[in-house]
Amino acid sequence: MKDWSKLKRSLVRVLQLLAIVYLLILLAVLISQRRLIYLPTKIPADVIESVAAGHGFVPWKNPAGQIIGWKIPANGSATGSVLIVHGNAGCALDRDYLAQPIHEAASVDVFVLEYPGYGARAGSPSKNNFIAAAEAAFQLLATNSPRYVVSESIGTGVACELAKNHPAEIAGLVLFVPYAKLASVAQKQMPFLLAYFLLFDRFNPAECLKNYRGPVKFIVAEKDEIIGAASGESLFASYGGPKDLQVFPGAHHNDISGQPTHWWGNVFRFWQENAASNSAAR
Repeated sequence: MKDWSKLKRSLVRVLQLLAIVYLLILLAVLISQRRLIYLPTKIPADVIESVAAGHGFVPWKNPAGQIIGWKIPANGSATGSVLIVHGNAGCALDRDYLAQPIHEAASVDVFVLEYPGYGARAGSPSKNNFIAAAEAAFQLLATNSPRYVVSESIGTGVACELAKNHPAEIAGLVLFVPYAKLASVAQKQMPFLLAYFLLFDRFNPAECLKNYRGPVKFIVAEKDEIIGAASGESLFASYGGPKDLQVFPGAHHNDISGQPTHWWGNVFRFWQENAASNSAAR
Protein backbone atom coordinates (compact mmCIF):
# COMPACT_ATOMS: atom_id res chain seq x y z
CA MET A 1 0.00 0.00 0.00
CA LYS A 2 2.81 2.38 0.89
CA ASP A 3 4.55 1.54 -2.38
CA TRP A 4 1.36 2.38 -4.29
CA SER A 5 1.01 5.73 -2.49
CA LYS A 6 4.61 6.59 -3.29
CA LEU A 7 4.14 5.60 -6.94
CA LYS A 8 0.96 7.66 -7.11
CA ARG A 9 2.71 10.75 -5.73
CA SER A 10 5.56 10.27 -8.21
CA LEU A 11 3.11 10.02 -11.10
CA VAL A 12 1.35 13.18 -9.98
CA ARG A 13 4.67 15.05 -9.82
CA VAL A 14 5.62 13.81 -13.28
CA LEU A 15 2.25 14.90 -14.70
CA GLN A 16 2.58 18.29 -13.04
CA LEU A 17 6.06 18.71 -14.50
CA LEU A 18 4.83 17.71 -17.95
CA ALA A 19 1.93 20.15 -17.66
CA ILE A 20 4.31 22.96 -16.72
CA VAL A 21 6.62 22.13 -19.64
CA TYR A 22 3.65 22.02 -22.02
CA LEU A 23 2.38 25.38 -20.80
CA LEU A 24 5.84 26.90 -21.19
CA ILE A 25 6.00 25.60 -24.76
CA LEU A 26 2.55 27.07 -25.46
CA LEU A 27 3.70 30.40 -24.04
CA ALA A 28 6.84 30.37 -26.18
CA VAL A 29 4.80 29.63 -29.32
CA LEU A 30 2.29 32.33 -28.40
CA ILE A 31 5.00 34.94 -27.98
CA SER A 32 7.12 33.98 -30.99
CA GLN A 33 4.43 32.90 -33.45
CA ARG A 34 4.90 35.81 -35.85
CA ARG A 35 8.62 35.00 -36.09
CA LEU A 36 7.59 31.45 -36.98
CA ILE A 37 5.06 32.56 -39.62
CA TYR A 38 6.80 35.51 -41.26
CA LEU A 39 10.30 34.97 -42.66
CA PRO A 40 11.30 38.24 -44.32
CA THR A 41 14.49 38.92 -46.25
CA LYS A 42 15.92 42.32 -45.33
CA ILE A 43 17.82 44.42 -47.87
CA PRO A 44 19.62 47.67 -46.94
CA ALA A 45 17.83 50.75 -48.24
CA ASP A 46 21.00 52.15 -49.82
CA VAL A 47 21.40 49.20 -52.19
CA ILE A 48 17.85 48.01 -52.75
CA GLU A 49 17.21 49.99 -55.95
CA SER A 50 20.31 48.59 -57.60
CA VAL A 51 19.28 45.08 -56.53
CA ALA A 52 15.81 45.74 -57.95
CA ALA A 53 17.24 46.84 -61.28
CA GLY A 54 19.04 43.52 -61.52
CA HIS A 55 15.66 41.79 -61.26
CA GLY A 56 14.09 44.04 -63.90
CA PHE A 57 12.11 46.19 -61.46
CA VAL A 58 11.74 49.92 -60.95
CA PRO A 59 10.58 51.44 -57.65
CA TRP A 60 6.86 51.74 -56.94
CA LYS A 61 6.29 54.71 -54.66
CA ASN A 62 3.31 56.08 -52.75
CA PRO A 63 2.34 59.79 -52.88
CA ALA A 64 4.72 60.46 -49.96
CA GLY A 65 7.64 59.19 -52.05
CA GLN A 66 8.12 55.99 -50.04
CA ILE A 67 8.91 52.75 -51.87
CA ILE A 68 5.98 50.36 -51.26
CA GLY A 69 7.01 47.76 -53.81
CA TRP A 70 8.30 47.25 -57.33
CA LYS A 71 6.86 47.44 -60.79
CA ILE A 72 7.41 46.52 -64.40
CA PRO A 73 5.59 49.03 -66.62
CA ALA A 74 3.69 47.73 -69.62
CA ASN A 75 5.30 47.75 -73.02
CA GLY A 76 3.23 50.43 -74.68
CA SER A 77 -0.22 51.45 -73.52
CA ALA A 78 -1.34 49.43 -70.48
CA THR A 79 -4.60 47.51 -70.85
CA GLY A 80 -4.74 46.65 -67.14
CA SER A 81 -2.72 46.19 -63.99
CA VAL A 82 -1.73 43.17 -61.93
CA LEU A 83 -0.95 43.39 -58.22
CA ILE A 84 1.14 40.54 -56.77
CA VAL A 85 0.92 39.80 -53.04
CA HIS A 86 3.62 37.28 -52.24
CA GLY A 87 4.21 34.56 -49.68
CA ASN A 88 5.58 34.69 -46.14
CA ALA A 89 9.29 34.28 -46.96
CA GLY A 90 11.82 36.37 -48.87
CA CYS A 91 10.70 39.76 -50.19
CA ALA A 92 9.04 41.34 -53.21
CA LEU A 93 12.26 41.38 -55.26
CA ASP A 94 12.32 37.57 -55.18
CA ARG A 95 9.09 37.47 -57.21
CA ASP A 96 10.49 38.16 -60.66
CA TYR A 97 9.50 34.57 -61.51
CA LEU A 98 5.89 35.75 -61.15
CA ALA A 99 6.18 39.30 -62.46
CA GLN A 100 8.23 38.73 -65.63
CA PRO A 101 6.02 36.11 -67.35
CA ILE A 102 2.87 38.06 -66.43
CA HIS A 103 4.44 41.14 -68.02
CA GLU A 104 5.36 39.17 -71.14
CA ALA A 105 1.89 37.62 -71.46
CA ALA A 106 -0.10 40.86 -71.75
CA SER A 107 0.30 44.62 -72.05
CA VAL A 108 -0.20 45.27 -68.33
CA ASP A 109 1.56 47.15 -65.58
CA VAL A 110 2.81 44.62 -63.01
CA PHE A 111 3.21 45.63 -59.38
CA VAL A 112 4.70 43.56 -56.54
CA LEU A 113 3.70 44.78 -53.09
CA GLU A 114 6.43 44.86 -50.46
CA TYR A 115 5.07 43.93 -47.04
CA PRO A 116 5.95 46.00 -43.95
CA GLY A 117 9.10 44.55 -42.40
CA TYR A 118 10.29 43.01 -45.68
CA GLY A 119 13.04 44.18 -48.01
CA ALA A 120 13.88 47.74 -46.97
CA ARG A 121 10.32 48.63 -45.95
CA ALA A 122 9.77 49.81 -42.38
CA GLY A 123 7.24 48.21 -40.07
CA SER A 124 6.59 44.72 -38.79
CA PRO A 125 4.79 41.75 -40.35
CA SER A 126 1.21 41.07 -39.24
CA LYS A 127 -2.20 40.48 -40.78
CA ASN A 128 -3.37 44.01 -40.08
CA ASN A 129 -0.20 45.57 -41.47
CA PHE A 130 -0.30 43.41 -44.60
CA ILE A 131 -3.93 44.28 -45.31
CA ALA A 132 -3.41 47.99 -44.66
CA ALA A 133 -0.43 48.01 -47.04
CA ALA A 134 -2.40 46.11 -49.70
CA GLU A 135 -5.37 48.47 -49.38
CA ALA A 136 -3.18 51.54 -49.80
CA ALA A 137 -1.41 49.95 -52.77
CA PHE A 138 -4.64 48.90 -54.48
CA GLN A 139 -5.89 52.47 -54.36
CA LEU A 140 -2.89 53.53 -56.44
CA LEU A 141 -3.70 51.25 -59.37
CA ALA A 142 -5.23 52.87 -62.44
CA THR A 143 -9.03 52.69 -62.34
CA ASN A 144 -9.68 53.08 -66.08
CA SER A 145 -8.69 49.48 -66.91
CA PRO A 146 -9.08 46.07 -65.25
CA ARG A 147 -7.23 45.40 -62.01
CA TYR A 148 -6.18 41.83 -61.17
CA VAL A 149 -4.61 40.32 -58.05
CA VAL A 150 -2.19 37.39 -57.95
CA SER A 151 -1.19 35.74 -54.67
CA GLU A 152 0.89 32.90 -53.38
CA SER A 153 0.73 31.05 -50.05
CA ILE A 154 -0.01 33.41 -47.15
CA GLY A 155 -0.76 36.14 -49.69
CA THR A 156 -4.02 34.27 -50.36
CA GLY A 157 -5.39 35.90 -47.23
CA VAL A 158 -4.32 39.35 -48.41
CA ALA A 159 -5.76 38.89 -51.91
CA CYS A 160 -9.07 37.59 -50.60
CA GLU A 161 -9.38 40.47 -48.13
CA LEU A 162 -8.99 42.82 -51.10
CA ALA A 163 -11.66 40.87 -52.99
CA LYS A 164 -13.99 41.15 -50.00
CA ASN A 165 -13.45 44.91 -49.77
CA HIS A 166 -13.54 45.56 -53.54
CA PRO A 167 -15.78 42.84 -55.01
CA ALA A 168 -16.77 44.84 -58.09
CA GLU A 169 -13.36 46.40 -58.72
CA ILE A 170 -11.07 43.36 -58.85
CA ALA A 171 -11.46 41.80 -62.28
CA GLY A 172 -9.91 38.44 -61.39
CA LEU A 173 -7.71 36.50 -59.00
CA VAL A 174 -5.01 33.85 -59.21
CA LEU A 175 -4.28 32.00 -55.98
CA PHE A 176 -1.14 29.85 -55.85
CA VAL A 177 -1.03 27.23 -53.07
CA PRO A 178 -4.11 28.74 -51.38
CA TYR A 179 -5.80 27.82 -48.10
CA ALA A 180 -9.35 28.11 -46.78
CA LYS A 181 -8.46 29.19 -43.24
CA LEU A 182 -4.97 29.93 -41.87
CA ALA A 183 -5.85 28.74 -38.36
CA SER A 184 -6.58 25.27 -39.74
CA VAL A 185 -3.23 25.24 -41.54
CA ALA A 186 -1.47 26.20 -38.29
CA GLN A 187 -3.27 23.42 -36.42
CA LYS A 188 -2.21 20.89 -39.06
CA GLN A 189 1.43 21.97 -38.69
CA MET A 190 1.35 21.95 -34.87
CA PRO A 191 -1.43 19.54 -33.88
CA PHE A 192 -0.41 19.22 -30.23
CA LEU A 193 -0.02 22.93 -29.50
CA LEU A 194 -3.60 24.26 -29.83
CA ALA A 195 -2.37 26.38 -32.72
CA TYR A 196 -5.92 26.88 -34.01
CA PHE A 197 -6.80 28.81 -30.86
CA LEU A 198 -3.46 30.55 -30.28
CA LEU A 199 -3.09 32.11 -33.74
CA PHE A 200 -3.15 35.92 -33.79
CA ASP A 201 -3.32 36.50 -37.56
CA ARG A 202 -6.47 34.68 -38.59
CA PHE A 203 -6.65 35.04 -42.37
CA ASN A 204 -9.90 33.46 -43.58
CA PRO A 205 -10.06 33.41 -47.40
CA ALA A 206 -13.17 31.19 -47.55
CA GLU A 207 -15.16 33.77 -45.61
CA CYS A 208 -13.71 36.67 -47.61
CA LEU A 209 -14.74 35.21 -50.98
CA LYS A 210 -18.40 34.71 -50.09
CA ASN A 211 -19.56 37.86 -51.86
CA TYR A 212 -16.94 38.01 -54.62
CA ARG A 213 -18.00 36.81 -58.07
CA GLY A 214 -15.01 37.51 -60.26
CA PRO A 215 -13.11 34.70 -62.01
CA VAL A 216 -10.64 32.90 -59.75
CA LYS A 217 -7.97 30.41 -60.75
CA PHE A 218 -6.83 28.09 -57.97
CA ILE A 219 -3.44 26.37 -58.30
CA VAL A 220 -2.71 23.55 -55.87
CA ALA A 221 0.41 21.44 -55.28
CA GLU A 222 -0.62 17.82 -54.75
CA LYS A 223 2.18 17.15 -52.23
CA ASP A 224 2.06 20.55 -50.50
CA GLU A 225 3.84 19.91 -47.21
CA ILE A 226 3.08 23.35 -45.76
CA ILE A 227 -0.60 24.00 -46.46
CA GLY A 228 -1.84 20.69 -47.79
CA ALA A 229 -3.71 20.21 -51.04
CA ALA A 230 -7.01 19.60 -49.24
CA SER A 231 -7.16 23.18 -47.91
CA GLY A 232 -6.81 24.73 -51.37
CA GLU A 233 -9.31 22.27 -52.83
CA SER A 234 -11.74 23.14 -50.03
CA LEU A 235 -11.44 26.84 -50.87
CA PHE A 236 -12.09 26.04 -54.54
CA ALA A 237 -15.16 23.95 -53.69
CA SER A 238 -16.63 26.70 -51.50
CA TYR A 239 -16.26 29.46 -54.10
CA GLY A 240 -19.47 30.38 -55.92
CA GLY A 241 -18.15 32.39 -58.88
CA PRO A 242 -16.40 31.42 -62.13
CA LYS A 243 -13.48 29.23 -61.17
CA ASP A 244 -10.81 26.93 -62.45
CA LEU A 245 -8.73 24.46 -60.44
CA GLN A 246 -5.33 23.19 -61.51
CA VAL A 247 -3.61 20.56 -59.37
CA PHE A 248 0.06 19.86 -60.14
CA PRO A 249 0.68 16.13 -59.52
CA GLY A 250 3.63 15.37 -57.25
CA ALA A 251 4.43 19.06 -56.72
CA HIS A 252 5.46 20.53 -53.38
CA HIS A 253 4.64 23.91 -51.86
CA ASN A 254 7.42 25.90 -53.58
CA ASP A 255 7.28 24.14 -56.95
CA ILE A 256 4.40 25.73 -58.83
CA SER A 257 4.42 29.55 -58.69
CA GLY A 258 6.88 29.97 -61.56
CA GLN A 259 4.77 29.40 -64.68
CA PRO A 260 5.72 30.30 -68.28
CA THR A 261 4.37 33.13 -70.39
CA HIS A 262 1.92 30.96 -72.39
CA TRP A 263 0.38 29.69 -69.15
CA TRP A 264 -0.28 33.28 -68.11
CA GLY A 265 -1.75 33.96 -71.55
CA ASN A 266 -4.37 31.31 -70.75
CA VAL A 267 -5.03 32.96 -67.39
CA PHE A 268 -5.71 36.31 -69.06
CA ARG A 269 -8.13 34.60 -71.45
CA PHE A 270 -9.89 32.93 -68.52
CA TRP A 271 -10.20 36.28 -66.76
CA GLN A 272 -11.45 38.09 -69.85
CA GLU A 273 -13.93 35.40 -70.89
CA ASN A 274 -15.52 35.55 -67.44
CA ALA A 275 -15.35 39.32 -66.97
CA ALA A 276 -19.11 39.69 -67.51
CA SER A 277 -19.88 37.77 -64.32
CA ASN A 278 -18.16 40.34 -62.17
CA SER A 279 -19.60 43.26 -64.17
CA ALA A 280 -23.09 41.93 -63.42
CA ALA A 281 -22.33 42.20 -59.71
CA ARG A 282 -21.61 45.92 -59.92
